[in-house]
Order: sequence, then C-alpha cells, then structure tokens
Amino acid sequence: MASKGNEKLVNTEFEGLDAIDEVVIVKTEWNAHIINEMEAGCKRVLESAGVKNISVITVPGAVELPFAIQAYERRSAFEADAFIALGCVIKGDTPHFDYVCQSVTQGITTLNTQLDVPVIFGVLTVNTEAQAFERLGGVHGHKGEEAAITALKMVVLCRALDATNIAE
Repeated sequence: MASKGNEKLVNTEFEGLDAIDEVVIVKTEWNAHIINEMEAGCKRVLESAGVKNISVITVPGAVELPFAIQAYERRSAFEADAFIALGCVIKGDTPHFDYVCQSVTQGITTLNTQLDVPVIFGVLTVNTEAQAFERLGGVHGHKGEEAAITALKMVVLCRALDATNIAE
C-alpha cells in the first residue's frame, strides 16, 4: 500500500463479489483526527461496494488493535468477512515508536495466519503528522480507502478459494 500512484490497488472492479455481510473496522482513539478520516474513506468504499454491515470498534492505541480483533472473532455472535485495523503511529524522540510499530505489525500478521478471514493492516507509521495527511487523499492516495479495497479483494480471494474446494 505504500507506493505512490498504485493504480492496480485502486481498481474497484471486483469480480465475484457478492454482498458482504459484515466488515469490522477496528480503530484507535490515538490521533483521532487522522483515524476518523481514514475510517470515513473505508466506509465510503465499503458502502459503495454494498457491504451490508460495517461495525466499528474503538481501542485506545495501536497495540490494542490485534487484541480487539481477536476478541471480536472469539466472542461475537456475528461472523465478520474481514477486519480492517486502522491506526496512526507518529515517530517521536524515543524508541517507543519502534516498539509500537513492531508490536502491532506482528500482532496483525499473526492474526492473518490464525483467523479464517483477512485482517487488513491500515496502520500508518509516519515520521510527521504532515506525512499522515499526505496519505489521506494527498500525494500518497487515501490509505483508508485503500484498506477497504484491499479487504474487498481479499474477501473475493477467500470466496474463490472456498469455491475451488482446495481442501479436497
């Protein structure tokens, strides 16, 4: 998602996409002015694709994203078709940035190998707030929209794999 001008990602022609029942957006409170715009971009794309239910869960910070996704998957009566993790970690003067980025990246990667549905990494890891805004419709596209497009494409992939009965 990081490359500038990635036209293939923003292609929203989804072959084999039937109505999706539920996508869960898990977002952070931290840097809410950035995250809320990412969420709005996600919702625009998901709604235009006909997603029936878009649930939103808010957690304090980026490190809590993987826990909330796993807790929803284990405890909810509803089965999500995909999860989208939204966060923004802005580098400061201490190594805390590195620890947070590593933790959330590893947590979401682990969930992608454990859960039966995709978990999309929509966490900005930037040096400055200006860089974050460049990724909200600026020169680097809109990362919230791209996260939703990625989720839709992964749901299509999962459905195609289910249809091929590769387990047989």
